Amino acid sequence: MEGNMSLSLKVWRQSNKDTAGGFEDYKLDKVSPDMSFLEMFDVLNEQLIEEGKEPVAFDHDCREGICGACSMFINGRPHGPLKGVTTCQLHMRSFNDGDTIVVEPWRAAAFPVIKDLVVDRDAFDRVISAGGFISVNTGNAQDANSLPVPKEAADEAFSAAACIACGACVAACKNASAMLFVSAKISQLALLPQGQAERSIRAEKMVAQMDAEGFGACTNTGACSAECPKEISMVNIARMNREYIGAKFSSSAV
Repeated sequence: MEGNMSLSLKVWRQSNKDTAGGFEDYKLDKVSPDMSFLEMFDVLNEQLIEEGKEPVAFDHDCREGICGACSMFINGRPHGPLKGVTTCQLHMRSFNDGDTIVVEPWRAAAFPVIKDLVVDRDAFDRVISAGGFISVNTGNAQDANSLPVPKEAADEAFSAAACIACGACVAACKNASAMLFVSAKISQLALLPQGQAERSIRAEKMVAQMDAEGFGACTNTGACSAECPKEISMVNIARMNREYIGAKFSSSAV
């Protein structure tokens, strides 16, 4: 078909976190510019299966930029060369015929490799479990007007809640810091009346869990926000720091 591309791929292959990995080279012809990046990997895997080789393990689910599963480090950037998109939203028209594309998993001690391009991001779940929840009374739902939320606070909370926990912020950070992710989850609750019950302990517990998981410290280079597919603002990190200091004062006063 006219307009199809030929590509060279250098893909990281690794059996598990306890074995050494390395790049393997693959050639793909007749890649349509209209394919998504994940569809291109589907074609690669079909080719490998036909050759009697093991397909590349990669993570995916919704393929609509919602779930955050499609975590690939492409040519040195999380989710690839475009701003504000996930890997599944990246199309091959962003590359040129004859290009060499290097694909790796997220690189972070807190995200051990499960296989090939799939990493274990359960550390994020444990951070959420430490404090990313609210206390509510069971029973009938309250009338919406009984919990008024200022428009500005609602907008900021919604922007923070857009985080899909993909881990691109960790992959982009030279320290493998999870501050942008954790701050987004703290912010979305700190800004709303429903999140006030645990406010005094939430930041302290979530930051403690973040540190326990082995994520690095933040040095404010901004790579996390620049590479975030949902463009989460670093303003949330400043808010998290304020919440954390407040929590420490509250706990020390008890």
